Amino acid sequence: MGHPPLEFSDCYGDSPDFRERLKCYELELERTSKFLKDVIKDGNSVINAIKGYSVAVHKFSQTLNIVNVLRKKFEKESEKYYSQLDKHLNLSAKKKEIQLQEADELLDKERLNFYESSVEYVYQIQQVQDRKKFDVVEPVLAFLHSILTLNNLTVEMTQDFMPYKQELQLSLQNTRNHFESTREEMEELMKRMKHPTQIGKMHGQPTIEGYLYSQEKWALGVSWVKYYCKYHKDSKLFVMVPAEPKPATKQGPTELKLKSCFRRKTESIDKRFCFDIETYERNIPVTLQAVSEANRKLWMEAMDGKEPIYHSPIHKQAEMELNEVGFKFVRKCINFVETKGLTQEGVYRTVGSNIQVQKLLNAFFDQKCPGDVDFHSSDWDIKTITSAMKFYLRYVPVLLNVVKLILYSLDDRLGAIHSLTYKLPEKNREMLSLLIQHLVNVCSNSGDNLMTPSNMGVIFGPTLMRAEEETVAAMLDIKFQNIVVEILIEDYTKVNLKNVITFPPLQRAQESCDRYLMHCGIINIQVFHGTLHSRFY
Repeated sequence: MGHPPLEFSDCYGDSPDFRERLKCYELELERTSKFLKDVIKDGNSVINAIKGYSVAVHKFSQTLNIVNVLRKKFEKESEKYYSQLDKHLNLSAKKKEIQLQEADELLDKERLNFYESSVEYVYQIQQVQDRKKFDVVEPVLAFLHSILTLNNLTVEMTQDFMPYKQELQLSLQNTRNHFESTREEMEELMKRMKHPTQIGKMHGQPTIEGYLYSQEKWALGVSWVKYYCKYHKDSKLFVMVPAEPKPATKQGPTELKLKSCFRRKTESIDKRFCFDIETYERNIPVTLQAVSEANRKLWMEAMDGKEPIYHSPIHKQAEMELNEVGFKFVRKCINFVETKGLTQEGVYRTVGSNIQVQKLLNAFFDQKCPGDVDFHSSDWDIKTITSAMKFYLRYVPVLLNVVKLILYSLDDRLGAIHSLTYKLPEKNREMLSLLIQHLVNVCSNSGDNLMTPSNMGVIFGPTLMRAEEETVAAMLDIKFQNIVVEILIEDYTKVNLKNVITFPPLQRAQESCDRYLMHCGIINIQVFHGTLHSRFY
């Protein structure tokens, strides 16, 4: 019975059904291999039987040679004896007695030799006659047995086999002709399939299928389980088949009906290529991981997936300002970090749980009881608190639209930064001073926490300063934002955020900065609602 054909397109999906079909071919080849091994074994038996038969014949022929030697000896001695006997019988009785005695002794000697050769010959020929019954017949029987075992045929079986043999020969010829005629076409198809335009796209149903990893939460942690998934777009049916089922359990396919699909935020999970699906059967979203970014796009396209909505847990405009609650929040965060986390490796670099961060912010900025949160509760750890503070500062940036500091000396850069901070509103400058003083304390323990001013610049540059529009140019300006924060930390005493007084070197730097702004088409910098805005011609 034939097997279903193996399609090249199935190689990219690598589905369990494809593996089953492939396994059928492998089992068939294993049976063929076993059959060939049996044929080789039977053939070797025939060869060994032939060798045994040959050895037996050779050995028996050696025995026959011995018989021939004895026969020749017997014939020679017989001839000598009877020749001597004829001579002896022809002796005259008138011979002397001594001559007759000598003749009698010679005849007795010849008779003795004749009898000895005769006995040896008779013994040997009798032995050969008896041994040929098994020395010859046994290897012949073994040879015939191996021949019959190999062919497994009798006269009747041979006659029954002839029609099948003729049909098989015709089928073999047709198969060979078909193989030769389609081989070139198969090679061309294989070359084309090595460069598919869309791997994983299927025609008809299912719309898309392939391997995905599902995030599953257990009592002792989180694991990622591999599934072979199929999605039917018409019925919105999502089927998950365990790719590696446990031997002790029978795991069938899981069928879920899709409600929606969203790409997972990069910062919300430590895995790449993730997306969430909401289903009618489960109360919480199912987090899935694709095998690549292109593969994730294919799944989201098939499921009509959407990009994530970036929203803040702080809901009202009044809560976004640098007000008393915001200052209280930042001070409590700083106090907690300086009390328990100054020497913790990677402080501010490691990211906390997004769910816990939003929970902390919602609790602290709750209008009913703002600021009523115990930071020393077991619910909050260092990562959650530092991530929450960074989120708040990112949402209400202390600095905005910082220009590129293309200046020629450190004094000029310090002067430009001093000039920009001088133009900040009082609350912004107060918050900046509070934060930079804290970062100075953190960096003073860089031997333990490995957080240098440069590292802090990378973290807090984009946090404190944000462009009004997200453009490529704005992304390229990130390095200048990092430099500003690094200078503020390293030269905190020189910038003097608490007492901003313009002095000659800083005045020269401000003039240099203004000249650069005019060269770029910027004629003025104004402070508006706590941010730096640039007014253009």
